[in-house]
Amino acid sequence: MPNEDIVLYLPIMAEADLQKIVSHCKEYGFIFPSSEIYDNLGAVYDYGPFGVELKNHIKEYWWKSMVQLHENIVGLDSAIFMHPTTWKASGHVDSFSDPLIDNKDSKKRYRADVLLEEKIDKLKEKGEKELTKKGIDLSSPEEDKAKASRDYAKGVALEQEYGKAAEAADFKRYKELIEEYEIACEVSGSRNWTDVRQFNLMFATKMGALDEAATDLYLRPETAQGIFVNFLNVQKTARMKVPFGIAQIGKAFRNEIVARQFIFRMREFEQMEMQFFVRPGTELEWFKTWKETRMNWHLALGTPQENLRFHVHEKLAHYANAAEDIQFKFPIGFKELEGIHSRTDFDLTEHQKFSGKKLQYFDSELNQNYVPYVIETSIGLDRMFLRVLSECLKDETLENGETRTVLKLPPALAPIKVAVLPLVKKDGLAEKAREIFDTLKFTGRFFYEEKDTIGKRYRRMDAIGTPYCITVDHQTLEDNTVTIRERDSMSQERIAIADIEKTVGVKIDMNNLLRKAIA
Repeated sequence: MPNEDIVLYLPIMAEADLQKIVSHCKEYGFIFPSSEIYDNLGAVYDYGPFGVELKNHIKEYWWKSMVQLHENIVGLDSAIFMHPTTWKASGHVDSFSDPLIDNKDSKKRYRADVLLEEKIDKLKEKGEKELTKKGIDLSSPEEDKAKASRDYAKGVALEQEYGKAAEAADFKRYKELIEEYEIACEVSGSRNWTDVRQFNLMFATKMGALDEAATDLYLRPETAQGIFVNFLNVQKTARMKVPFGIAQIGKAFRNEIVARQFIFRMREFEQMEMQFFVRPGTELEWFKTWKETRMNWHLALGTPQENLRFHVHEKLAHYANAAEDIQFKFPIGFKELEGIHSRTDFDLTEHQKFSGKKLQYFDSELNQNYVPYVIETSIGLDRMFLRVLSECLKDETLENGETRTVLKLPPALAPIKVAVLPLVKKDGLAEKAREIFDTLKFTGRFFYEEKDTIGKRYRRMDAIGTPYCITVDHQTLEDNTVTIRERDSMSQERIAIADIEKTVGVKIDMNNLLRKAIA
């Protein structure tokens, strides 16, 4: 085997920047722009051969941790099309919109609320740096920090004014704040803004053969409502008792004003959601429990604690009495990865009112009927995909001065678990490698490749994230042993063909990851 200087190597990229991730995804078959031969469809992407494998493994990790490990959580796969009254009851028809603002010079479109929130974050972060230099404790009360730093004070003031404007849906005030705090367009650099207006995020469509007789429908903007309208169907057929949950993975669609930053914000995306139904009065205790449970799930992937944090919602949605986000430190900064919300009984109550059907649960222990309260955990699958790539894509320089790009995925999530590589195609090595591949392919997603030198194939498997490479050489024909190479350390050892499954099987097993998640 080639000498790779396997003992010492120096990482030279602490975090993959977004553009490197985009390029890597295209080059190695993870993600392609949709309809690329027609110059793409904005903010829509296709998952390639290795992307779909990684995506499915992330789904499996979430689904098993939710449904397999919890006897009181069951699954559902509801339809994308729903009765239009569903979205009236949920409030989406009347209020599912974003404040839109355009820069007159660049013609670039923005969400006004995002512009203000980003300005708040920038002012407070700049202020915190000033406070740190002055030796002032960042855990001090907000008013003390505001007194000590002009930038922090401006951030706090803007946050308060923005909160009032958002509460009153005062979009005229949004524009005034954007102008007052001199927020400029990132393209033109100008502050020549249009008025703020509302932009509905739902995609409208029709069901029916003839336009005049067709029913107006929407592509669902979230998966949660499919769970709520099926609450009693699931509860009765699965024989569930409160507290219990319903989990679902599915597509949702939003006509985003600004869909950018690769797969972080898209118009067609996938959600992994669980709605947990509890007794009224116990919701805040369950809210705390699910916060801890979900954070442990993220940390089990080996993520440093400093790259994950909770963000408390100061301004709550009208249906919630508590809400926090788990934020991850993406290359674009700390952004929402998962939301944990206490939705009270709003959804079931509204669907009960609009449908005229009771959506209540009879609690035999209390001997009474009630509408359960709901704790929601909702994570974007595409954002989770981006988070994994952001964390695991590394450039490393080896002791001999060479560099390699490696995707250090947890083995259970890796698209390809093991690559079987004949050293050369001749002398019967390819046939022997094929024999090994055919025997072991039931263990997991194995990959066979014989093109290029063994060194180039190692590098390609590193870039795809393959944890182990099995190399078949001339010695294999003599004693039925192979060389197994480990991705992260690049260490190599000789093992018997009969021991391959035992050696790698435990390490690539999803159950190991699940055990960490509940530890």
